[in-house]
Amino acid sequence: MTEGTEATPPPASPGPAASPASPGGLSAGHAFESFDWHDVTVEGADWAMVMAVTPRVVNSSGALQGGLLATLIDMVAGVSLLRGDRGYLRSATSEMQVSFLAGARVGPVRAEARILRGGYRSAVVRVDVYDEGADDLYVATATLSFAVKSAETAST
Repeated sequence: MTEGTEATPPPASPGPAASPASPGGLSAGHAFESFDWHDVTVEGADWAMVMAVTPRVVNSSGALQGGLLATLIDMVAGVSLLRGDRGYLRSATSEMQVSFLAGARVGPVRAEARILRGGYRSAVVRVDVYDEGADDLYVATATLSFAVKSAETAST
């Protein structure tokens, strides 16, 4: 089981206009504030978040909308790089492959990121998503590639 604390999630790739005064560079009223999601601690994961499955975020079949699930996956993967041991300064998704395995209808869904490879200029992250309310039904898996800027290459 997971234990979590409420947090304002930063974007997966804070852009150049990101304000250092706001958490993760989010401006007040950002669209991400409208989702019911927060970070959690999961043993073995580099970063994890849960998201509620509510009538506002489901499709016509009653499952979490695929685009929102992909957004959660991208965010969890990007944050895992920014908050990880390597201390990446920036990350930008360059490729994302998602396999939707089952509909997430109960919720909340839990997305767990694991960094598979972290280099100086690129990184690869795997994200697995489970529907906690449906006995941890495995609903999606994704592999993402990122262009990254590490502290080591900050001056280049």
